[in-house]
Order: sequence, then structure tokens, then C-alpha cells
Amino acid sequence: MPVSLAVSKRRRALSDLEGRVFDLVVVGGGSVGAGIACEAAARGLDVALLERRDFGSGTSSRSTKLIHGGVRYLEKAVMRLDRAEFHLVTEALAERAAFFRTAPFLAKRLAVLTPTYTRSAHLYYSLGLRFYDLLSGRGSLGRTRSLDRTATLALVPQLRDEELVGGVLYHDGQFDDARMNVLLVCTAVSIGAVAANRVEVTGLVKEKGRLVGVEAEDRLGGGTFMVRGKTVINACGPFSDVLRTLDEPDASPIVRTSSGVHLVLDRGICPRDTGILIPKTEDGRVVFILPWMGRTLVGTTDEPAVPTDNPVVGNAEEAYLLRYVRQYLSVAVGPSDVRSAWSGLRPLVRNPRARRTAELARTHVILRSRSGLVSVVGGKWTTYRRIAAEVVGAVSGARPKAVSPPVLGARGWSEQSMERLETGCHLVPEVAAHLDQSYGTRAEAVAALDVGGERLVPSEPFLAAEVRWAVREEFALSVMDVLSRRMRIAFLDRPLARRCVPRVAAILGEELELSPEAVQNEVNDARRALDSNI
Repeated sequence: MPVSLAVSKRRRALSDLEGRVFDLVVVGGGSVGAGIACEAAARGLDVALLERRDFGSGTSSRSTKLIHGGVRYLEKAVMRLDRAEFHLVTEALAERAAFFRTAPFLAKRLAVLTPTYTRSAHLYYSLGLRFYDLLSGRGSLGRTRSLDRTATLALVPQLRDEELVGGVLYHDGQFDDARMNVLLVCTAVSIGAVAANRVEVTGLVKEKGRLVGVEAEDRLGGGTFMVRGKTVINACGPFSDVLRTLDEPDASPIVRTSSGVHLVLDRGICPRDTGILIPKTEDGRVVFILPWMGRTLVGTTDEPAVPTDNPVVGNAEEAYLLRYVRQYLSVAVGPSDVRSAWSGLRPLVRNPRARRTAELARTHVILRSRSGLVSVVGGKWTTYRRIAAEVVGAVSGARPKAVSPPVLGARGWSEQSMERLETGCHLVPEVAAHLDQSYGTRAEAVAALDVGGERLVPSEPFLAAEVRWAVREEFALSVMDVLSRRMRIAFLDRPLARRCVPRVAAILGEELELSPEAVQNEVNDARRALDSNI
């Protein structure tokens, strides 16, 4: 009996990993690792990408979903005359424009309102955000506008109006981080890279003191093997120091990890295309309240943290964010309104003079050890492409200008693609919009996997066909791979995700040829994950 498409693809990838000598072996399948793999493959290099869990299962699926230059970083740059922060903002704004070309169906323009409560604050943010817009140049997403009290309340009626002076409206980008991560991996594979998740690097292989590969373990099927490479790149994010210490036991730590908690509330507090920026809390942070997939996303915190696979959202962090929602909006929200919550670990570059993680810039560093291990630490989603180009340029001697192509589903996509889905695939508008925004020009192929259009939940646009697509085409190997990072249901609404678990597990079992016992184990594992952490 022939094996399934998904099983045969994984077997072929594992065989390729063991049987070749690669130009680059990239360890870590988050935004930076996936970006490096895509960039290197586009330059004709032979690339292996290894991820011990799932692609994007850590920090890269737990962001604020913004493609931005960083308003807070610009404020620091101006107030402290900090050239590094200013460069970070201008670089990120240029990359924001590139992001819209790379993944136009995943990226959307988002207006963000900063409410002001004194005239001096109104002038301050109006000038600052106009400068932010000016720095965007041709990549501007919309003109910054100063609004009076009446216009501000008309735009966001939920704002508390006591002492409200007005607001400043600027524009940034919003995207789906986990889907972008997965699509970067898929795009890299489509142009020649070999990628495998659930493959853990357990050791480094050296000859005469030089690094020539890694020892790897298949965490799904068992067994160990060697992946040989001319250069090994450490893109492990918060866990970068672990691989650095494996290479050099006396290596000084350079990662300072920070936890960023986000909440998803069960109703749309914000207008559909407008978010809110609370520019300064009492402890010097910023808090965003943003529309996201029909719900409201609130974040983020910034606290020192210890690297862990499953960071926990504490009651204090949840209460902190809900307090600011209540302080600025006339809505009664509490813990019962939280449908999902997560904590992402930021890999900040250690600066011994910084007293708080909020003071650390989201810049990156590239280090090369005595054995040749190349470690890239830090960075942010918006600048992943530039970081990747810099790393590949450094190890290959090529120009550090990005050459990686648009992600799969981007070529030929337009704003009219959704209409073609409605007519060509006979989909209702909400399903067509969901598929179009998730898969781009590949949406029709997804819909074709199930002509009947079975939904996982009748009231939601998520299709059973997407589960099959996730396993066959997007490396999904577990129920949580599907619900968390391919379809985003667990991040959006945990109770809804629990309802989907049995059906997703059944389809997964068919696609991966799992035994009934293994399918039940998937159900149990997913329920435990949803009861604790995503």
C-alpha cells in the first residue's frame, strides 16, 4: 500500500538531510532561520533547515502582528540622540514596504490612533508621528492626521472622554506572523532547500577544530543521523546561547530574554481597521489595542524571563493589560472576556548597561566562533529579510542585498482575487476572504481538496480542507501545529479550538496514517496544551 503524500515527503526530506553535504545548515525555524533558508536558497546555495519543534512555534508566532518601524524606538532615538535606535527605525520602515511586496495577501494597512489628554501631548505626538511618516518616504501607508476631540470620538466612540483633547492617527502594517513563517519555509523548499521540523540538533560535529555538521535526532520517528554542512548557522532565538555553549562551553551569554504577553478579547472593541496605541504607561511601556481576525488583540508586556518552551501567562500580566483597556476605553472587560493568551520570548542582545529589558534595542548581532559557528541573535519580524541577507552575505561573500522571492501565493495576487474565489469556487464571502488572506493565489487549490466545503465549526470560516493542506503542503505534524500555527484558531479563541480538536485529529490521522491510539493521543495532547499554554 503506498504511503501518504505527507509521510513520503517527510521520509524524503530526512533522507536528503543525511545523504548530502550542504552549503548551510540552519538551526532554528523561526522568522530569522526561515528567512535565511529562503534567502540562501534563492542565491543558489544548498540549504538545510532544522527545527526541533514546529516552524514558528516560539517567539515568531507570538508577536503583536505589526509590521512597523517602531514608534517607541523613534522616540528614544530623538530624545536620547541615539543613532542606533534611529537606524533601526529607518531600516524597519524600508523593510515594511518590502514586506508588502513579499506577502501582499498576508499584510494589510492598519490605522492606529494615539489618544491625547493634554495639549502639549497632542502637539508632541502629532509632530513625532508626522516625522515617523516622513521617514517612510515612498513606503508611507497613509498620511498622519491630527484629530480634534469630536473627530477622535467619532472614530473610536469607546474611548473614555474625560479630559480628552483629541488624537493622532498614523498608519502601520499588520500581518499573520505564524503563517508568514510557514510560508517562508515552504518558499525556501520550493526553490531547493531541505526543511524538517521535529528534528533536534543534539551535538556539533568537528574535524580538526572546524565545524563540519551537526548531530540530529528525529523527534517524531526516532533515530539519529548527521547533517553535514560547510557552515552551521545558529538561529535559535531565545535559545541561541544553548547552541553557542555546545560549541564553546566557556562562551559568555549574550541573550537577555524578555517576555511579551498578549491577550485576545472575545469581541471587537476597536473599529475594524483602526487600532489604539497607549503611548506611555506608568512604567514606560506602550500598549496596543488592535483589531485582529474579528477579535481584539491587546499587548504587550516587557519583563525579564528565563527561556522555556512553554512560557506561562501570569495573572499579574493579564491584569496589567486589562487594566489599561479599562483605563482608556469605556468597556467593562475582565478575565472572562479573554479568549486566548500567550507569552512570547524576545531574544534581546545583552547590554550590561541596560537596567530593564524595555531599554534594549531590537537590533541584532552576528558572531562567528573559533570553530566557525555563525550565530545571529536579536532582530524583529519586520527586518527578518534584511537580517537574512546580511547573514547569507557574510558567510558567502555575496552582496548583503536581499534577493529572496515573494512567498508562495503572492505572485499574481491582487485585491480582486477574493471575488474570483467566490465565483470560481462557489464560496460564501467570509470563507473566500479567509482563504484569500491566508493562502493568496493558492486558496483555490486549498478549496479544491473538499468540494463540499466542510467547516470545522459552522459559525466560523475555517475549512476541514485546510487541515489536509496543512499536513500535505505545510509540514503540520500534530493537532496543535494545525490549530496554533497553520489556522490560528488556538491563538484566536481557545474554546473554539477545543471544539475543533476531534475533527482535526481524525483528518490528521488519515493524512499521516496514524493508528486509532495515536489519534487519541493527539486529542489528549491538544486538550492538555489548550488547557495550559498554546
